[in-house]
Amino acid sequence: MEENTKGVADKVRTPKILVTGACGQLGSELTEQLNKIYGVENVVISDLKEPVKKTTNHFEALDVTDTNRLYEIIESLEITQIYHLAAILSAKGEENPHIAWRINMDGLLNVLEAGRRWKLDKIYWPSSIAVFGVNSPKNPTPQNTVIEPSTAYGISKHAGELWCQYYHDQFGLDVRSLRYPGLIGYQGLPGGGTTDYAVDIFHKAVQGEKFTCFLSKDTVLPMMYMPDAIKATLDLMEADKEKLSVHTSYNIQAISFSPEEIFNEIKKSYPSFTTEYAPDFRQKIADSWPEVIDDAQARNDWNWEPNYDLKSMVADMLKNLKEIKDLALVQNH
Repeated sequence: MEENTKGVADKVRTPKILVTGACGQLGSELTEQLNKIYGVENVVISDLKEPVKKTTNHFEALDVTDTNRLYEIIESLEITQIYHLAAILSAKGEENPHIAWRINMDGLLNVLEAGRRWKLDKIYWPSSIAVFGVNSPKNPTPQNTVIEPSTAYGISKHAGELWCQYYHDQFGLDVRSLRYPGLIGYQGLPGGGTTDYAVDIFHKAVQGEKFTCFLSKDTVLPMMYMPDAIKATLDLMEADKEKLSVHTSYNIQAISFSPEEIFNEIKKSYPSFTTEYAPDFRQKIADSWPEVIDDAQARNDWNWEPNYDLKSMVADMLKNLKEIKDLALVQNH
């Protein structure tokens, strides 16, 4: 009887979570939700520098390529789960591909090896639609298809997916991953991704400034509103392990649109808003990516379903950014 009780206790130990790259747009918003679920005392955040926003979370300075520092944090704080978000994104990665590879790849391998050594309960690591290339079907892009990424970021994500599967298959490590489309949120500024035009365009509209788009007006890409990205991440992490059939990374789809389509939707609220198109090196990256993602596997395995479409996302983004602007004006006076 005592053995059974002990076994149950071991399985339901309170998670102690480490979030790497926690000061980024995804990290900061995901941390807020993890705090609500597990309690701020059980969520440790880390990044190269302390967060600009005041936080009640325990903070640890961490370069994810520093193996010893990572191990020290895991051991001293008794970490049981890691959400490994630290990465160099697509456009920034093309500016310095070797640094992108080192941070994206060495950081992940350090986390996976830590997971094996300390027998961590779960690890979350985000992949991206950047794993797909010009030879992948674009509409829809299947879960299993030709994967030939053409960017340093995409190459690192594809390799990372295979490492995740390797550690699952060889060591039984519970690693879970999503192929994020472009993420759109109001709490942070663009972070160096090819889809970041769809964040910047909102800021320009609310500030009454002209927007110059670095992609052509008809470039359709998969996107996702941040609340849906957080929902998908947490839904996957809470899913029954036995029901998960993908151990590389799950396709997920929410909204697909072009710069012209999102501009027209914003213009309904800001009639004087203007945009011009000046495609740069990011156009070539975007042209290699999917238009619509087939996420039937995620819907089947863990009941994935987004809450936001283009219209509801635009309305919520504009509402929140206007509130932030109005609050800043009050504080400055």
